[in-house]
Amino acid sequence: MTTPRITPASWAMFTTLAVVWGSTFLIVEIALRGVGPGWVSAARVVFAAILMLAVWAANGFRLFESKPTRGDWGLLIFVCLLSATFPFLLLPWGQQYVTSAFAGVTMASMIFIVLPMAHFMVPGERMRLRSTIGFLIGFAGVVILIGGETLTAQSDPMALWGGLAVFGTAVCYGVGSIYMRRLPPIDPLGLSAMIMIVGAVGTVPVAFALDGPPPMPDRTTFIALAVLGLIPTAAANFLRTVLIRSAGPTFLSLVNYIVPLVSVALGAALLNEALPPTMLLALVAILSGMAISQWEGLVRMAQRLRA
Repeated sequence: MTTPRITPASWAMFTTLAVVWGSTFLIVEIALRGVGPGWVSAARVVFAAILMLAVWAANGFRLFESKPTRGDWGLLIFVCLLSATFPFLLLPWGQQYVTSAFAGVTMASMIFIVLPMAHFMVPGERMRLRSTIGFLIGFAGVVILIGGETLTAQSDPMALWGGLAVFGTAVCYGVGSIYMRRLPPIDPLGLSAMIMIVGAVGTVPVAFALDGPPPMPDRTTFIALAVLGLIPTAAANFLRTVLIRSAGPTFLSLVNYIVPLVSVALGAALLNEALPPTMLLALVAILSGMAISQWEGLVRMAQRLRA
């Protein structure tokens, strides 16, 4: 496992991911108007898998840099399931019952999964008093967010389950990012392709089980599914893989400062989504908790930018 290094290229990937991921929840919301959540998941990952497989083939199907053990293959499959299969199924299912803005804000909670795990599993990323306080404040924001959404949507008994499903998406991404760092030396492009291929194999049968045979989507839905698969899934997943392997999962988690702001702005502006006070309070608590927990890292990065 290499020591994380933050470079100008890291910041460029960071900014791109923030904007792309912030718009993902809006695109999912549009796609759900034309097809069920199972096929939103499957179409998204199938589009991505086709693209990544073609690029991977052009790169000679490189994967492990040395002969892998059975344990290496098992860890790879585990990372693939947590990086695409499970979260891609949970997110659209949950977004049937919650807004895209809610989903975007919930994704910011990924840092509160990463922090305690990185403390034990990633060299140089131990939690101290400040980060523990930030963790508690941020996690309180998650509780406010999910509880507030449930109260706001009292007429829909599935709102709580939808909120928990979206939170489960963040949990998968957080745990997956930690275990991705534990993989042996591996080609980033091959890893990204494997994540999408395993995701496609896992989601298509679930889509049949949930929604039956795939419907013929209208033009708007097809475009939404294609964009969802090719940009925030295939392209962004490759950038995410490179960023985790080079700069570390905690640096990647900083993207969550921007993602909820983008998702809230797009949801309100383009979908006329309501922004209840509990959501805004939760957003403040989550972002504050993130800033407190990562204050030393933010200061160091600010000093590097001024240097």
